[in-house]
Amino acid sequence: MGNLVRQNLDGVFDDLFRGFFVRPMNLPNEPPLQMKVDVREDERAYLLHVDLPGVKKEDIQVHVEGNQLSISAEVKQERNDKDGEKLIRSERYFGTLSRSFQFPADLDDNEAQARFENGVLELRLPKRVSLPPRRALTIS
Repeated sequence: MGNLVRQNLDGVFDDLFRGFFVRPMNLPNEPPLQMKVDVREDERAYLLHVDLPGVKKEDIQVHVEGNQLSISAEVKQERNDKDGEKLIRSERYFGTLSRSFQFPADLDDNEAQARFENGVLELRLPKRVSLPPRRALTIS
């Protein structure tokens, strides 16, 4: 005969009857918020689209060094409290997000381009053109 396992469902019923429509039931924690990124490559460059909803352009930092790219952004909390109102539940994220990438080719930081529009950061990161090694000429 199988083992019986008793589970405590008190918390679930409490959540169900007390404010179900105001807050969701207690479920396992969601993974931390991350930047969602699409990375494409062609012969000359890498193109990235980074979703940064709720972030202002001045709160984004992009660093390119060699074949490394680092992106960080700060989502700031803005208070819009009105008299007589109280916050019942907040699921919006406030804080710092960051992502780093290492590419197979070095990036040309002098030619890199960035554009931010409607919560999407678009980066065009040209690959550094490596010149063929110089050789010494033979004197005849």
